[in-house]
Amino acid sequence: MQQFYRFLIIIFPISIILFFVQYFSIDIFFENTFFFYSTWSIYIFHLILTLISYGFLLFVNKTFADKTGFAFMGFSLIKMLAAIVFLIPLLQSDVVSKIPDVSAFFIPYFLFLFTETFFAVKLLNKQ
Repeated sequence: MQQFYRFLIIIFPISIILFFVQYFSIDIFFENTFFFYSTWSIYIFHLILTLISYGFLLFVNKTFADKTGFAFMGFSLIKMLAAIVFLIPLLQSDVVSKIPDVSAFFIPYFLFLFTETFFAVKLLNKQ
């Protein structure tokens, strides 16, 4: 449980900082662009998935330590599928240019993935 709290102490400030950077970047540089998803909904989605994913990794590491890497890869696949499901309404919408929305979604996706991967590697190296 202590590892999860350490992860929370890192992920929440990172999430808040990235949220405000993206929010104000969109507000300043893309003020005339309509975005299908709000910045907060994107970050809530990523934060919840990342917390669930890391919690699951800690559970697997505690119960089946030799399967932690496989669990990380499997949950990464589930996260990718969840991202596609999250983006389906955008892809089916009448929005002319979907590139800004997809970029606004996948930039934080990869930043959260990097943070989660960093902690997963630390978890794997402790074995």
